[in-house]
Amino acid sequence: MGVNAVSLLNRLLQNSTTTQRPKPLPANAKSITNTIFRYLKSHRLKEAVSVLFSSPTPVPPFIYARLFQICSSKLAIVEARKVESHLVTFYSTPPIFLLNRAIETYGKCGCLEDARELFEEMPRRDGGSWNAMITAYSQGGYAEKALSLFKCMNKSGVLANEITFASVLGSCAAVLALFLTRQVHGLVIKYGLCSNVILASSIVDVYGKCQVISEARKMFDEIPNPNSVSWNVIVRRYLEMGDGKEAVVMFFKMIGSNVMHLNFTFSNALIACSSISALKEGHQIHGVAVKIGFEADEVVTNSLIDMYVKCGVLEDAQRHFDQPESKNIISWTSLVSGYAMDGRTGQARALFNEMPERTVVSWNAMLAGYVRHLLWEEALDFVLWMRRMTKDIDHVTLSLILNICAGLSDVELGKQVHGFVYRHGFFSNLLVGNALLDMYGKCKHLDSSRIWFSEMCHLRDRVSWNALLTSYVQHELSEEAMRMFWDMQWETTPNKFTFGTLLAACANIFALDQGKQIHGYMIRKGCEIDIVVRGALVDMYSKCRCHEYAVKVFKEEAPRDLILWNSMILGCAHNGRGGEALDLFHSMEEGVRADHVTFQGILLACIGEGYVDLGKQYFNSMSNKYCIIPRLEHYECMIELFGRYGYIDDLENFVQSMPFEPTEQMLIKVFDACREHKHLRLGEWAEKHLNELNPITPYRFEVLSRPSLVTL
Repeated sequence: MGVNAVSLLNRLLQNSTTTQRPKPLPANAKSITNTIFRYLKSHRLKEAVSVLFSSPTPVPPFIYARLFQICSSKLAIVEARKVESHLVTFYSTPPIFLLNRAIETYGKCGCLEDARELFEEMPRRDGGSWNAMITAYSQGGYAEKALSLFKCMNKSGVLANEITFASVLGSCAAVLALFLTRQVHGLVIKYGLCSNVILASSIVDVYGKCQVISEARKMFDEIPNPNSVSWNVIVRRYLEMGDGKEAVVMFFKMIGSNVMHLNFTFSNALIACSSISALKEGHQIHGVAVKIGFEADEVVTNSLIDMYVKCGVLEDAQRHFDQPESKNIISWTSLVSGYAMDGRTGQARALFNEMPERTVVSWNAMLAGYVRHLLWEEALDFVLWMRRMTKDIDHVTLSLILNICAGLSDVELGKQVHGFVYRHGFFSNLLVGNALLDMYGKCKHLDSSRIWFSEMCHLRDRVSWNALLTSYVQHELSEEAMRMFWDMQWETTPNKFTFGTLLAACANIFALDQGKQIHGYMIRKGCEIDIVVRGALVDMYSKCRCHEYAVKVFKEEAPRDLILWNSMILGCAHNGRGGEALDLFHSMEEGVRADHVTFQGILLACIGEGYVDLGKQYFNSMSNKYCIIPRLEHYECMIELFGRYGYIDDLENFVQSMPFEPTEQMLIKVFDACREHKHLRLGEWAEKHLNELNPITPYRFEVLSRPSLVTL
């Protein structure tokens, strides 16, 4: 600090008497004052401060106050130090309010050490001194120091006012100090300041950020006349809590009140509509925005386009995007993302190519579309182009590239990305770390997964554990996965994805007892058993030959989707209850449309029950009635059905009419059926084709002789 002004101040104040009358200003002070004002009027702060600093006499206090104010607004720290130095040099007892202005200026300029040193050197302080220092800490990002100083202020007996509480509440919000917030709230009530809408709104804000939204709402409802900021805070906090519905409700309540609307409130309400796919309400908010002239506002425009994108109405988003002055990098990126994530990657890429400028978010939006729709080669080409066009890359880009490596099963490329992660300091990013785990698992490098999982010991979360558990199950190490589940609970709590993976592990190893334990664990802990977990439970009980439990889970009062129906139908088929599978199929038709998995279960049921003609009808109905193209597994089922029950003529016609050449597995089924049922022509045909596919170990068709009955 210039000329060691604080030390000089301390010395002067210690040597001065406790009460001194201010000395009369010298005669030339008026001339100096006029010169300073002239420079300030022409916005020449440096010259004005130079005149002051070179003056051997003091100037009126209001000149110092004005100079501090301008230094604060312009963040002119050098000039601020000169002004303070002159003040403490030529005033034996500088007015406290001027020293407070100096602290405020240092705080605005980010020189908090200077501010605190000056604050500590003051022999006398008033409430403004404490406020200035607390505000400096609060606005400078030192919330904990601000709160600590507030506690000292209370101990010293200085009463807080609205300014103090505003800064303290801001600091409470920054560090989520809920307990202290409640104490401050009590002081606000005690001092009778609850009618102050700014303080009340700040309390609402802190409670919301601390995720006690019920207290935030209670406080909001107690505000007699909430202003636009109050409404914006409550809408925003509901949105951040994931309660988009209540955020929209509060927005429409605000529209009914007589307050000036903020563009950010409209933006938050539209984001809330996006989060709950509330297209109708989004349209209504759009109408209100047009009515009050917010449609052209950039913040509102971006949120409108994003709302239409997230609600799946891309045509409306495009229509709004095409309006004059609607195109900017944010809206452009939203529309690209919408087309890409909807699978319309061609349109997304065309729009992306037209962008006049791009950010890393824009690149990620396009890349995410390719990854989501498993277009691995296109995604890889896009990454290579991206690296040629820009050096921008972030943790999202890296996680997407690792998804591509996993999709392509290219572990060598994944290792190169891993090296990039280390070299550029992304190894401590959790999203990237989990993507690495997933990549190594899907590339079947379980040892690398284990090593990386260990290195993540101070970083990993539930997703990390789930990724490794999935790798174990995919590698058919289901017993190790079960042991790992118990270790997981020392570090984090399982979720529905964990249970789905574990139930799949139990199904793989037919571990009925362990599956029941997991089911019981979920019930005891009150875990969510959604459609996905119910499907996993049905699958596990079915594969473990516990059909009654599978049926019980299936019949629980809850929604049923196609996956759950398919799990139950396949379970019935595998447990020799083909009749029940067919009954389920006819019940399912009332509300859910069958897919290829459904028909695989139905054909397996027909095989189990020997319903050959019915199986033919179901197979033909796939393309004729349900517009489902039969897959390899459906053709295999029909070959098994005809062959097992001796319908060799139907089998021959079916095989000859297939739209592709039979696989080796299909030919083996035909071969075995012909031997069993003594059909020479088709058997020799199957033999010929098998030997063409596998000449090293040739097949030889021989009709099996049935053992004769020997009469003793």
